[in-house]
Amino acid sequence: MLAFPNAKINLGLNVTGIRSNGFHDIETVLLPVPFSDMLEVIFNGNQPFEFSHSGLSIPGRPEENLCFRAFSLIQKDLRIPDVKIHLHKIIPMGAGLGGGSADASFTIKLLNECFSLGLSATQMRRYATKLGSDCAFFIENKTVFATGVGDQFESIDLNLSGWFLVIVIPAIHVSTADAYKAVTVKKPFENIRTILSAQPADWKGRLENDFERSVFLLYPEILQLKEQLYRLGAVYASMSGSGSAVYGLFKDALPELMAFKGSTVWKGRL
Repeated sequence: MLAFPNAKINLGLNVTGIRSNGFHDIETVLLPVPFSDMLEVIFNGNQPFEFSHSGLSIPGRPEENLCFRAFSLIQKDLRIPDVKIHLHKIIPMGAGLGGGSADASFTIKLLNECFSLGLSATQMRRYATKLGSDCAFFIENKTVFATGVGDQFESIDLNLSGWFLVIVIPAIHVSTADAYKAVTVKKPFENIRTILSAQPADWKGRLENDFERSVFLLYPEILQLKEQLYRLGAVYASMSGSGSAVYGLFKDALPELMAFKGSTVWKGRL
């Protein structure tokens, strides 16, 4: 069985508190976008479990990969047989696009389908949450207002159909842990839901990502990419998550993208 785990972007991201266990409370809107990896799960008869990957290089040992961990979690609970998993990695890592989280959740969904496990969306979300805070988002894979540590979801009425999106990912890996250490915890000046009720052209200067201040100080090149998107005509531009990807929303047409030499660029219509 084949699936295409997609990326997400954050529309606004407020870091509103820190818990006694060191985790941060946030609020953000998560928007799925059609920029995808490729994931295949094959029932391999009596052959032992196998995990392989191609495309972008994936650091670490295979058993550390979220696809591997997702399989191990389901197998331990539900006693499914071994499979072969192949991941073709296209979404860059350390970019704030949730690619690894999507791979994990799509592994759970493929295993549920492959073995007719009958897991509900709620049950799959519980498994996904054990793998990472934002993994559960990709189970239902629809636009949500996320709170808590990014694992509590509420539906939100937001329609960006027809808008053009450009995502630019520089060759910079931003550590999520380091980004959280440097972020300033504060109460937002304006509610994200209120801001998003306006047109995207009215978001600039209002819809903020709290990670930008510290990340831009460390990596001014990322700030320059955001500024370049505005110069090219974006009505709104932002860093996604804790970076390093930045994106721009364009109303009418995609810009000339030669300005982003050395970066990975994805463009498409929402």
